Amino acid sequence: MSHVVVRLSSEGRFALPMDAVAEVGRLPGVTRVPGTPSWVTGVTNWRGRILGVLDLSELLGLRHEAFGGEGRLVVLSRGGAQVGVVAERVDGVIEVDAEALEPALLTLPAEAGALLEGQLTDEYGPVGVVDAGAVFALRHRVGVARRAG
Repeated sequence: MSHVVVRLSSEGRFALPMDAVAEVGRLPGVTRVPGTPSWVTGVTNWRGRILGVLDLSELLGLRHEAFGGEGRLVVLSRGGAQVGVVAERVDGVIEVDAEALEPALLTLPAEAGALLEGQLTDEYGPVGVVDAGAVFALRHRVGVARRAG
């Protein structure tokens, strides 16, 4: 299956399933929403709709970085729901054979392991394969955090 490879920070590459990627564009202005977890960047007006924007780097145990003009927004879509994921840049497309995936590193935070289907290594190094379903499941954690905060 085809996956879009993105850099969520300078520390690592991650692959998002192509069938979940609706589009990729420049990173727009994002408004922070009080009371949400730190990995929720906020919301933005994307093509006339309010879109939630996530920064998965924190959940994956990566150093958070400001992207500036190079940043990208990867819009994921599944079952009528959409969410944006911020990325440092998009590196291209790779084919992922689910049978050939290695387990995610045990040294990753538990939240990171839950977001990854596994990893693979190509000529440029390791690539974490993101489970799009797990990204969409994060919306349940946002609601809990807002009620608790």
